[in-house]
Amino acid sequence: MAVPVIMPRQGQSVESCILGQWYKEVGEEVSEGDILFSYETDKASFEEEAKESGILLATFFEEGDEIPVLENVAVIGKAGESFEEFKAGVTTSAETPEEEVVEEAPKVIEFEMEETSSNARIRISPLAKKMAQSMGINIQTVKGSGPHGRIIAQDIEQASKSVETPAPVAAAPAAVPTPKATPAAKAAPAPVVLEVGDDYDVKAIPNIRKLIATAMHQSLQNSAQLTHHMSADARQLMKLRKKFKKQLADGEIKQNVTINDLVCFAVIRALEKFPQVNTQYYGDQMKWFKKVHLGLAVDTERGLMVPALKNADDLSITGLSSQLKQLSTDARNGNVNPDLLNPAAASFTVSNLGNYGVEMFTPVINLPQTAILGVCTIVPRPKEIEEGVYGFVPMMGLSLTYDHQALDGGEATLFLAEIKNQIENLIV
Repeated sequence: MAVPVIMPRQGQSVESCILGQWYKEVGEEVSEGDILFSYETDKASFEEEAKESGILLATFFEEGDEIPVLENVAVIGKAGESFEEFKAGVTTSAETPEEEVVEEAPKVIEFEMEETSSNARIRISPLAKKMAQSMGINIQTVKGSGPHGRIIAQDIEQASKSVETPAPVAAAPAAVPTPKATPAAKAAPAPVVLEVGDDYDVKAIPNIRKLIATAMHQSLQNSAQLTHHMSADARQLMKLRKKFKKQLADGEIKQNVTINDLVCFAVIRALEKFPQVNTQYYGDQMKWFKKVHLGLAVDTERGLMVPALKNADDLSITGLSSQLKQLSTDARNGNVNPDLLNPAAASFTVSNLGNYGVEMFTPVINLPQTAILGVCTIVPRPKEIEEGVYGFVPMMGLSLTYDHQALDGGEATLFLAEIKNQIENLIV
């Protein structure tokens, strides 16, 4: 019996995936466990294995297509078997939307809107429903582009552009198994050359770069961003770094605590004193977090990723260092949980360009977060050490970009000053 191959759902917040590369061709024999295709979702890349053995009877999408999750992508069966019933636009019976909401399982759920005068059923995913409710969008006016005409998140986003609504509220992250990353997750694929001239090449933009470009453009277009710059005396950080480095060498600790770890630790302490910055902005409402979910900008070969470290305020400095290192490693290897890459997963983000020698920059907010801290390199600058005595002191540049719709300039300045204070007087 022919068996459909569906586009997997990697995390509850993921509504669609981009097909990367087919590893099998139609008519080719497939064994259980063979790699069928690769796909991308929110800056991470994965590969799908065959669940059955047989012949690849049909494929319904081409490389580069954006495909809703749970959509039939291909069919495996015996030579000559019919696959008409599995053509794109049909979900499998195992994934058919159910009538009741089940919060624990990341499955597609069908809702019946009681206020619909015609008593017609409206197919909509949980994430899209929450987004529509937060934006005040009438889903009866939205045309779904998902399987069976189901309304998905991108449909709500498209509808919101006409009414200039705030950024969508993302669904709560679900604990899902982390799939195996593809080799492509470790190195960006070579761009396709579209045109060759005498002194130039026109190359296709990778899908990951398209996602990043869209996110950056929407961030600047949908918020009132302003950046404040300040410098902090880094002598205490360097002293602590030296202490932890010695403890590591002596075998007293097992974790290599870095300057960035210490800065993140100081930021968390500052956020606890300024909870109004540990927020997300949605136009007519704000989400105030009781815990610090720290986003960390990670530069990978595939592009910029910002995974979130949940409940970072519960960790000691060595625990924070260990978790941040693991999160960065997972992001670079491409096997980070996609839900942690959702901008709504973090309550505040830190982007450190100090290793690159950057002395000042303007980080872009990862909406719907209200602010982001840019950490710059340490540079010797003149400072009064005691009355009438000046000397060169290692100073770290700090750049805070905030959404002026959510925070006033005074609040942002006081928060940045508190980060400076925490860095200069850090005790761990």
